[in-house]
Amino acid sequence: MSDHTLASAPQTSIDPYLAILQFAELELELAGRGEIEHLASLAARWDSLTAGIPPAAPAGAAALLERAMLVHERAQIELIRLREALLADLNTTVRARRAARGYSPSAPQGAVLDQTV
Repeated sequence: MSDHTLASAPQTSIDPYLAILQFAELELELAGRGEIEHLASLAARWDSLTAGIPPAAPAGAAALLERAMLVHERAQIELIRLREALLADLNTTVRARRAARGYSPSAPQGAVLDQTV
C-alpha cells in the first residue's frame, strides 16, 4: 500500500497502533544512524501518539503493539551501544591525554606569580 493510499484511507481502529509501530521503526533507524539530536527532538511525538490510546487495544492491534515493543527494545539496545562506544572513545581520549602529559616538560615546582601589572 502506498503512502498516498494510507493517507487517503479512512482511519480504522488500528491506525493509532500502526502509527506507534512506524514511530518505533523511525526511532530504531535514527538510533542505528547515531542521530541522537533528531531522536531527542521527536520525544514529544510519543506522548501525542499514545495520548488517545484506550486501555484495551482492539484485537487487530495486539500484533502491532508486540512488534512495536520489540522494535522499541532494539532501539534502546542501539542507544546503549552508542553510549558504550562514546564512553570507550572518551576513555581512549583521557588515556591519550595522560600519556601526552607524561612526555611534556615538567611544570615549575611551586606557584609562579605574574608580576607584569
